[in-house]
Amino acid sequence: MKIFKIIGVMSGTSLDGLDLAYCHIWEANNTWQFVIQATKNVPYTPEMELKLKDAIFLPATELLEFHNTYGTWLGQQAKAFIEERNLSVDYIASHGHTTHHQPQRGLTYQIGSGQHIANESGIEVICDFRTNDVALGGQGAPLVPIGDQLLFHAYDFCLNLGGISNVSFNLDQKRVAYDIGLANMGLNYSTRKAGFAYDDGGKLARKGKVNQPMLKALNSLEFYDLPFPKSIGYEWFVEKVKPIIDATDDTIENILHTSVLHVCEKVAADILQNTTKPKSTLLVTGGGALNTFLIEKLQEKLGDTVEIVIPSQTIIAYKEALIFALMGVLRIQKQTNVLCSVTGAKKDSCSGVMYLPS
Repeated sequence: MKIFKIIGVMSGTSLDGLDLAYCHIWEANNTWQFVIQATKNVPYTPEMELKLKDAIFLPATELLEFHNTYGTWLGQQAKAFIEERNLSVDYIASHGHTTHHQPQRGLTYQIGSGQHIANESGIEVICDFRTNDVALGGQGAPLVPIGDQLLFHAYDFCLNLGGISNVSFNLDQKRVAYDIGLANMGLNYSTRKAGFAYDDGGKLARKGKVNQPMLKALNSLEFYDLPFPKSIGYEWFVEKVKPIIDATDDTIENILHTSVLHVCEKVAADILQNTTKPKSTLLVTGGGALNTFLIEKLQEKLGDTVEIVIPSQTIIAYKEALIFALMGVLRIQKQTNVLCSVTGAKKDSCSGVMYLPS
């Protein structure tokens, strides 16, 4: 039995830092198993956060330069993690950071040069997991459902509340997954605009009251009416959501309260629409799982039909990094790691580009 020793590296739309998860992954009796051996979160400096957030607006040459420098930085962080924990590592699987995601135009781009990561860390790298699926006519997202299917199949639904909310579940014996819509991206934008780092446990949101015009505007966004498969990126937030928040003249408590209700209404509607059992389980991960007020409101809207399951802090924070590690292993093994039932591509694919250190 071969055990793959691999670091999953993830930077998400919520911009809460770089996640590194050192995992042992192996297959036994046709079932994939894992242990997360060590983890590290590297918070972004305000300068790095701003640069990542604004990368979408960079001219082409500057974007390509940042692609390389960010890749070098990723490699340095991986190397430091390996040395700090004295890890034995075979591979690094890096998601990179999405700057452009327009699958309807056949475009997706994640910065963080794999060659620079490999050269800096001295470890073989697998990255660029989305391009192949988009080339096959898919959304290139969400990618996490392959991990939900192979590692977290005990749950009826897997919900990730990162910058964006996305869900995956089995429907007619096929894995289905899609971006539901807004999650922490709106909450984080509002709190930072008001001078707070984040809303710890949803304490500010809990004090607020609903702003009905804002809630109506958010609930009326066209994306929510589209059928799945569907996905969104930071561009959608900038173009569609940010103007609604900016136009709302109200207290930070009321804006956050309204945003939480919006997230819960949209998530609950999608989950309840797809329940097929009298009692289902919903695994919730991502930063939103730590927002106590949001989870309470979501359970209220789900009622007794669906039970929310909050896993360990490690799984909450590092599930995506773990799954990109799994995707890297599947790429090495030349097995399917992107599901067309999820992305809408012409066929399943084995995606990812491999870079050897020089």
